[in-house]
Order: sequence, then C-alpha cells, then structure tokens
Amino acid sequence: MQRRNFIQQSSLTVIGMGVFGSLLSNNKKTGTGLSVNGKRIESRIFELAKFGVDEKGRNYRVAYTKGDIEGRAWFMELMKKAGLDPTIDAAGNIIGKRNGKNASLKPIGFGSHIDMVPDGGNYDGTLGSIAALEVIEILNENNFVTEHPLEVIIFGNEEGGTIGSKAMVGDMTAEGLKQKSQSGLTMAEGIKAIGGNPDTIKSCIRKKGDIHAWVELHIEQGGILEKEKIQVGVVEGIVGIVHWEVTIEGFANHAGTTPMNLRQDALLAASKFIIAVNEVANSVKGNQVGTVGKITVQPGAYNVIPGKVVLGLEIRDLSGDKIEMLFRNMQKRAATIAVATKTKISFERQANESKPALTDKKLQQFINASAKALGFTTKFMQSGAGHDSQHIASIAPAAMIFIPSVAGISHSPKEFSTATDMANGANVLFQTILKIDKE
Repeated sequence: MQRRNFIQQSSLTVIGMGVFGSLLSNNKKTGTGLSVNGKRIESRIFELAKFGVDEKGRNYRVAYTKGDIEGRAWFMELMKKAGLDPTIDAAGNIIGKRNGKNASLKPIGFGSHIDMVPDGGNYDGTLGSIAALEVIEILNENNFVTEHPLEVIIFGNEEGGTIGSKAMVGDMTAEGLKQKSQSGLTMAEGIKAIGGNPDTIKSCIRKKGDIHAWVELHIEQGGILEKEKIQVGVVEGIVGIVHWEVTIEGFANHAGTTPMNLRQDALLAASKFIIAVNEVANSVKGNQVGTVGKITVQPGAYNVIPGKVVLGLEIRDLSGDKIEMLFRNMQKRAATIAVATKTKISFERQANESKPALTDKKLQQFINASAKALGFTTKFMQSGAGHDSQHIASIAPAAMIFIPSVAGISHSPKEFSTATDMANGANVLFQTILKIDKE
C-alpha cells in the first residue's frame, strides 16, 4: 500500500498549496453552465489504483493479469450505473453507449485505457478513461442529451502493443495474436481472459465513417507543459516509431595478447555508432529523437575482446520521411565506422513499427477554442509516445488533449498529475465533445 500513500500525500500537498484555486477550477462553469466534478475524478483515480498492487506494494495492473481483470470489472460497474450498458468486443475492448437525439448520426467516441506497464503509474490512460465516464455522468445529472450518440471506449492492452485499438481498425494479425504478452499469456489467451474472442476478432473492426470523431484526454508523459507553465496541450500528431536491430560483427580474441592496433572490437564500433545516432538526431531542426536502448555483448568476458554486439535502435518523429532520412544518415555513419574499426555493421528493420498519425485540424481548433474559453493557456505540440488514438486516426477524425505531468515523469510509480490539471483537462474534453456535437 506504499503507492496508495504516495498518491494521497502528493494530492494533499497540491491541495494544501492551492486549495482555493483547485476548488475554483473544479467548479468553474463551462459555456453550457455545466462543469465536471474534479473531486470525483480524483477519487476514482485513487480507487482504480487499488487494483493490481502486488504483495510488495508495486503497481502491476498489466494487461490480462488479475489486477487488470478486476479493474475492468470495477470500471464496467461504474459504466452500468451511468446507464452505458457496457459490452466487450472480440478484441477485449470495453464499449459503453449513450443514445443521442438523432439515431442516424454516427457516434462521437472518447476514452483511453486502464492497463499499465509493470510498476507503472496511476494516471497514464486512467485519466482519459475516468474523464470520459465523468462526461457521461455530468450529462446524466443534468438531463442533457447530445444530438450524436456517444461511445466511451476503454481499449484492451494499450501498453503491450495497442492491441485493442489495432484490432478495431483491422491491423491485428494471426501472427500478432500468437505473440507473448507481458502477462505471460499469448495475446489470444489474454484477450480470452478479459472476455474477448480472438477467433472472431475481425467482428470488432470499424470502417471509415463508423465513428464521427474520436477524442482522447491523456497526461503528457513529458515535461514540456510543466516547464513552460502551459495548462493544456493540443496534440498535432502522434509520432511514428521504427525499430532496427543493429548487428556489429568483429572478432573475439584474447584481451591480453592482442595489440590495440590489431583488434576488431565490436563493442568499440558499437560505442562509436551510439554517439553517431545522437549526433545525427541532433543534426536537423525539429522534435525527432533517436535512441539506442538495448545492447548485448558477446562473449561478455573481462578477458575477451567483444566479437559481436547487437543493439536496439529506435527513431521517432511526426514525419515518416524524416525518420527514413535520419536512418539513411545513420547508415552512412555506420559504414564509415565499420571501415575504421574493421567490423561489419548490418541493420534489420523490425515488424512492430507504427506510422505517424496527424490529428484532425478541425478537432485541434475545437480543443484550443474550448481551452481558451475556459481561460486556460494552450500549446500545439506532438506526442512523443504512442497511443490508441494513433490507430483510430486511420478510420476517423481523431484528436488528443494533454495535461501536465509533474516533473515529466511517466511509466513510473512517481507519475503524478494534479487534481486541478485533471479537472481542467476533463472540462476541455467535455466542451470539445459538445462543440463536435453541434457541428
């Protein structure tokens, strides 16, 4: 229960520093005279945080595990009480529907996910899911019926490969279903564990035009908004992510008897390449990133010159063309390094890449206008992390709203966003949905 205490202490600190500002924000009237209940949002964040805590107090609501199953059941009960009559599709996505005045209109969708990475935080995905339910609660409490039908969607296994949203747009393959998840189950086994049916997974596919618009509220997971003291991020797009396995082959030899000038040291070549990745990523303007985040060395002994090294290279950017350009430049640097170190460097592109997804311009403007009308500062920005919205953008106009992450920390037990920021983001989500409904 250490994490529970951390959340409570962090929240109390924030409230203690600015209780009146928080209360004012949570009760601020929107353009319709309605506003979200910030206290209810924060309370539900704490409640959901109880599910999946292991015996050592670590967060483990990993997709398809006991904690995930119990957390989903809890969330579905809340959806039932809100009149959403939730169902689970073949991919394990939870879908709750609310009728609109005009049944011929396509639904406006919003939501996120509630699974987490091992020993992760309690705000990533969770905020967007709970805020989506809060929108429904406020509409119910005020007997407000939208023109469009509404759908709250809680995607299954976002953290393990955006499996639920990938399946919804028809990108889940038979091979993908055989892959192991973090839970130890295959994706197919995991989908069954949460109430889906991998044998009929194609039944959950949505076509272009099936969803009128999609909006996801999320914590930033970075430190830009907090550093610049901006309250709301308007996401312009979600970066593409491409991985390569880089193999560097030298010659393993005796570390004591081989002169320095006669060595074919694969690790030395790898170190030069890692520096080259950093230099290439910084060589052009923009928000692109290049990372070597994995390395294995063979044979791995004090007294043996490394004969083989395998690296994991990742490049992210909002432009697919820029990703390819950066990679070509890294390849050129690798060729030079290989000659200088008498090694061989080869690249194998991995199959798990995701393409950049630009968000809808009109929805961006709706979000920005909603935030401005509520008195919030805004920033147009990219998402450096992958999200379910990345897939939904291929079948519907999609958008994302960011709120600050304290210290830019995410995928960590120390992940935290203030009650005020969460309420602000939920109010922007609410107003954006109303704007979409009126168009």
